[in-house]
Amino acid sequence: MQRYIETQTISYEAAAAAVALALEEGKRRNVAVSATVVDPTMGLVAFGRADGSMPHSVETSRRKANTSASSRKPSGWMQGDFAVALPMGTNNLLTNIRGGFPLQFNGHFVGGLGIAGGTPDQDAEIGLAVLESLNSLAPAA
Repeated sequence: MQRYIETQTISYEAAAAAVALALEEGKRRNVAVSATVVDPTMGLVAFGRADGSMPHSVETSRRKANTSASSRKPSGWMQGDFAVALPMGTNNLLTNIRGGFPLQFNGHFVGGLGIAGGTPDQDAEIGLAVLESLNSLAPAA
C-alpha cells in the first residue's frame, strides 16, 4: 500500500513574481487588478492588489486561481448548466469567469493564477501576458 504521494507546488518566489508581473501588466493596460496565486490544493501562496482596484476583485481573482488549480484548465471553459451550478456547488470557491490559468513549469503542474479587475477578456489577456513572462524567466530544465 502506498502511504504517501509527492506533489509539486509553486515556490513563493515564483508566485510573488507572477503577482508582480500581473500588477505591472495591469498598470501598463490601465487596469487596476487583483492577482492571486494558489498551489495545487488551492492554498494561497501569493496575492497582490493594485491601488484603486475594485473590492470584489480580491475574491474573484482567488476563485479564478482556485478554478484553474482544481481543474488544471483556464477558467471560462464550462458551458450551460455546469457553468451556472459550479459556484453554487462549491460554495463559491470556483467560478467560470475568464482570467484564471493553471501554472506549469517544465511540464510540472504547480498551481493556479487568477486575475480580476478588468473585463473577463482584459483579465485573460493580462493572465496570458503573465504566463508568457513567467515562462521566459524560467530556467531551462
